[in-house]
Amino acid sequence: MEASSSRMQTFGQTEINWDKLDKTKFYIVGAGIFTGVTVALYPVSVVKTRLQVASKDTVERSAFSVVRGILKTDGIPGLYRGFGTVITGAIPARVIFLTALETTKVAAFRTVEPLKFSEPTQAAIANGIAGMAASLFSQAVFVPIDVISQKLMVQGYSGHAKYNGGLDVARKVLKSDGIRGLYRGFGLSVMTYSPSSAVWWASYGSSQRVIWRFLGHGTDLKEAAPNPWTIVSVQAAGGVIAGATASCITTPLDTIKTRLQVMGHEKRPSTRQVVKNLIADDGWKGLYRGLGPRFFSMSAWGTSMILAYEYLKRLCVKDD
Repeated sequence: MEASSSRMQTFGQTEINWDKLDKTKFYIVGAGIFTGVTVALYPVSVVKTRLQVASKDTVERSAFSVVRGILKTDGIPGLYRGFGTVITGAIPARVIFLTALETTKVAAFRTVEPLKFSEPTQAAIANGIAGMAASLFSQAVFVPIDVISQKLMVQGYSGHAKYNGGLDVARKVLKSDGIRGLYRGFGLSVMTYSPSSAVWWASYGSSQRVIWRFLGHGTDLKEAAPNPWTIVSVQAAGGVIAGATASCITTPLDTIKTRLQVMGHEKRPSTRQVVKNLIADDGWKGLYRGLGPRFFSMSAWGTSMILAYEYLKRLCVKDD
């Protein structure tokens, strides 16, 4: 028990628990910070989505050619197609996600602590459970936003329809498919994002502890707290490792989900048909279309988001 207390106290110098946060400030300041990060990284999502829906006859088959084509036809605004829709839905989805993440993480740590696993294993299990639960709760808001934004991202590209904004997409989807149309790919989204979130948070939680142990922290109750730059560097490294791990595991499901969500009503394929078409066009590597941008996206998003998130938590610690 003494060793456990030592670990908790030492790691408490680098982690801030949910009960220590001013929740109102956390949500308000968080909305601003995450909006800023989304603005910076949104174009990567547009490029990834276009690569995933490209047909074998499409000229633009690399990330650079997609960017060049977007800038040529639409300029910088083309890299932000669907952004308004995403940012409108992202704030409630993020609130749900972070609340579920933090509350579940605390409960999961309490559950696994008596099992006497190593600290990285405990962190992986607790963070993984929390990441999966948070993703499951947030999908109800996120999937319709995902469907609408992705249709906007690919409009006019490779034969896809054009729209007059997010409301026009929603109206046409509801008219042709009903409410189910806004939840196209919901099962695959859950299958993609929940494991992805679980893998991401498990990798992040465990890799941090491994890195801290490598740096010599986590064993001495009286050791000095790491300096802020060291903490940020370890969190960033954890974000990169988590992004790399999650993107490699879940890209095939993400590619299939994206294709299902952007296909029109008149040519709606089944999941099996999507897989067959991808393999027919490019072989098994077709399932990994957009892996480069997705790898970059998950690593960049993950690292930026986690640094913003950890910074946010430090800003919002309650005054004693």
